[in-house]
Amino acid sequence: MQVTYWLENAWLDTFVEPGVALDVTDGRITAVRRDVHAPPPGATVLRGLTLPGLSNAHSHAFHRALRSTVQVGSGTFWTWREVMYGVASRLNPDTYFALARAVYAEMALAGITSVGEFHYLHHTPGGTPYDDPNAMGEALTAAAAEAGIRITLLDTAYLSAGFGERPNQHQQRFSDGTAAAWAERASLLKDSDHVRIGAAIHSVRAVPADQLATVAEWAREREAPLHVHLSEQTAENDACQAAHGRTPTQLLADHGVLGPRTTGVHNTHLTDEDIALIGSTSTGTCMCPTTERDLADGIGPAARLQRAGSPLSLGSDSHAVIDLLEEARAMELNERLRSRTRGHWTAAALLRAASADGHSALGWHGAGTIETGSLADLTTIALDSVRTAGPLPRLGAETAVFAASAADIRHTVVDGRHVVRDGAHALVPDVPAALTESIAAVRAAHG
Repeated sequence: MQVTYWLENAWLDTFVEPGVALDVTDGRITAVRRDVHAPPPGATVLRGLTLPGLSNAHSHAFHRALRSTVQVGSGTFWTWREVMYGVASRLNPDTYFALARAVYAEMALAGITSVGEFHYLHHTPGGTPYDDPNAMGEALTAAAAEAGIRITLLDTAYLSAGFGERPNQHQQRFSDGTAAAWAERASLLKDSDHVRIGAAIHSVRAVPADQLATVAEWAREREAPLHVHLSEQTAENDACQAAHGRTPTQLLADHGVLGPRTTGVHNTHLTDEDIALIGSTSTGTCMCPTTERDLADGIGPAARLQRAGSPLSLGSDSHAVIDLLEEARAMELNERLRSRTRGHWTAAALLRAASADGHSALGWHGAGTIETGSLADLTTIALDSVRTAGPLPRLGAETAVFAASAADIRHTVVDGRHVVRDGAHALVPDVPAALTESIAAVRAAHG
């Protein structure tokens, strides 16, 4: 089936082009026609600025239930974690499906067309497997399908509470016992049209060093993405040094985890040698600025990492907000605050981190550009809202990154299908109600 979209303005990687028509067949762009100054007959019109679909490269869907609750008072990452455990203990496959469906629909409304779900809620709260050992993961992939977005399920190995420590009572549902048992369960998961299966190492504190290579090899054999929380907290670095005499990055390098299909999430507290190791192996970096600032984690060395050779992607992580434009803006503005200089990335570079490089980090290599042969995933930003009105359309990339927000997303197209039209979700009719009801159900459950 062929459809045609007419883009009033299109961001074509480095510049904004007015009047672009896209022919789409079976979910892929088959033609990009420029200088089309009026909509062709029968074309679907996307007014504003159309970008490639955005990619949320790091998500914990259930953290959406924490929004506002964990912003009360002060505390640390570690006290925040205790509240998070309480929510995790209340989920089952049905309530997780309902919550994730609403969260992924919120992402679609924010222009996100693919998500990397860093998934470790595998078993019942006591650690007993469900009859279907991947019931929780399959709830997530089904939720993404109903919300109309692509998902890379980053099935996560989470085996210990810390270096040499058994899982605590909250973490029992996360653990398969050994990396070999994790690999056996994860191997039952399969790719589909909207699903990629990847792997994750929760962190060096959660996977014993002698089992890191098992997870890395599983991903290598399948040419699957491999993600890992890396040096988010200085306490993790200190504990790793005490246990192994190595930084977390060095430990991962020792066991073959780093490489071009691997993405370190956060990469906040790194040594010069760590940055060189990450860059020289083309290991990616996923920055999650809204979560990193919410948890007072610190500002990661994103600019230095990219200069060293690490591709950058972006994620909303704990979903304090779901807004990839804000993540892109925050990465630049955080670096300005730290360095007291401006202009570390162009708007175009920040948009690539939010789109093409994010999709690539999740294994969706044909997404993230508006060109012939690419997946027909599109995001359209209004240029006439109170935030975006005024600038010339040719400055649309700058307007998107430095002024717009998720509230300005007007259209989201995934696989050639109009999932969000004029700010309304086509598949989940009332997303706020779906969020309210699913979060209330989690709160009412017994942990």
